[in-house]
Amino acid sequence: MDDLRQKYIGAIADAADEPALEELRLQAVGKKGEVSLMMRELGKMTPDERQEMGPKLNALKDEINSALAAKKAALADAALNERLRAEWLDVTLPGRPRRQGTIHPVSQVTDEITAIFADMGFSVAEGPQIESDWFNFDALNIPPEHPARQEHDTFFMSRAEGDDRPPHVLRTHTSPVQIRAMQETGAPIRVIAPGRVYRCDYDQTHTPMFHQVEGLAIGRDISMANLKWVLEEFCRAFFEVEGVELRFRASHFPFTEPSAEVDIRCSWAGGSLKIGEGDDWLEILGSGMVHPKVLKAGGIDPDQWQGFAFGMGIDRLAMLKYGIPDLRAFFDSDLRWLRHYGFSALDVPTLQGGLSV
Repeated sequence: MDDLRQKYIGAIADAADEPALEELRLQAVGKKGEVSLMMRELGKMTPDERQEMGPKLNALKDEINSALAAKKAALADAALNERLRAEWLDVTLPGRPRRQGTIHPVSQVTDEITAIFADMGFSVAEGPQIESDWFNFDALNIPPEHPARQEHDTFFMSRAEGDDRPPHVLRTHTSPVQIRAMQETGAPIRVIAPGRVYRCDYDQTHTPMFHQVEGLAIGRDISMANLKWVLEEFCRAFFEVEGVELRFRASHFPFTEPSAEVDIRCSWAGGSLKIGEGDDWLEILGSGMVHPKVLKAGGIDPDQWQGFAFGMGIDRLAMLKYGIPDLRAFFDSDLRWLRHYGFSALDVPTLQGGLSV
């Protein structure tokens, strides 16, 4: 047994990896191992021999098993240390400039819009992206037969069979925020509502999720003239040009009466957009005087108060101002695109310091 002890204890100490260690275990204490075969011979011995050999064989087996366990733990520790050495990272290294993040154009343009309207006395209102059918359609005077209320245009939330609650949708515009703001604060009120909206559409100029900002101003004597001034001031500040010319075209929106689509004079000479000059016109938003039924839904007496509302796409404004050709790229998470069109985190839009540097 001394020879077996020296043989296996030495071999275990020299084992290079776990497969070699497992092979030694099978040779020594496996079912057909040398120690196991010797223990089977105990039955052929006399009681005195068995009493002498039994404890010695058990002690040998325990010693070999202990050596195997200790060596296995040592190999595991060595493997872990090697892995830690290979995966080691010096967290004290300075950041690399090329890895600095940038502000997404949508976030930048949202901040620019907020800064401009804040200067004109508008506050920011927010609301849920999952809206009830009433807030998204009924309160905005959108009739049941309107195409926007069909499943080919709107994302409806699924309901369990027998659920009698009003249907819910992913909001198709941020106009429901206007209703919530009117119900919460009453009149007079002056707010903008930027946020995500959802529609069933996808091409170069449409995506299932995009961003809008809507504006609302309610007062005693507010008129279309006030709307025209606000939009002209916004365009002048946003596009950073001294002179802008807007064209109001009669249109129809269920939530405003009268309604108007707004075009801005521009030029496409040389393949680049120039605002405020040229003979072309570019549609940028929809607007109008708030419909009396919408005022009633917001808890405001239309005989005492009136106001205007407008809505525009934030993504579209970003495309126009910064020359971005494809709307789908906004949501591709392409780091090359983000580095090219992104803004510095320190480039905070202000009217005094400039909206974009």
